[in-house]
Amino acid sequence: MIELLEILWERGRDAASPAPVSSSQLRVLYILERDEGINLRNLGRLLGAAPSSVSRLCDRLQAVGFVERTTSQTSRRELELWLTPSGRRFLAELRARREVALRSAIAAMPPAARTALTEGLAGFRTAVRGTTDLGADRPDDRQARSA
Repeated sequence: MIELLEILWERGRDAASPAPVSSSQLRVLYILERDEGINLRNLGRLLGAAPSSVSRLCDRLQAVGFVERTTSQTSRRELELWLTPSGRRFLAELRARREVALRSAIAAMPPAARTALTEGLAGFRTAVRGTTDLGADRPDDRQARSA
């Protein structure tokens, strides 16, 4: 099952832009979308990655025009990271393509299987929220949509 979802996700990602990003880079984009203006140190903490790795990830994303670094207003020693309009467009196109791929696959399922999938995903969502901090303190459902 996981492999099928990965294939579907990859198709959507590869078709979304002439500059596809790695899964690590995509994770950075999702974090920046959620936590605009985050600094490299906090991004590294969220990724569980070394500062040099985070910096290289951001270098690549900046090179393709998806991320912008600015000096922090509170500390000149810190850089803040922001999605550019191109980065936002990339994520929007990626989500749209993934949604089309998912809708197509779901439409091909028999009605009983779609019902079972809906019930199973509702249970899965409840379990995930009960065991992780995904979606915590978020009034909207953006986390689930971007997963």
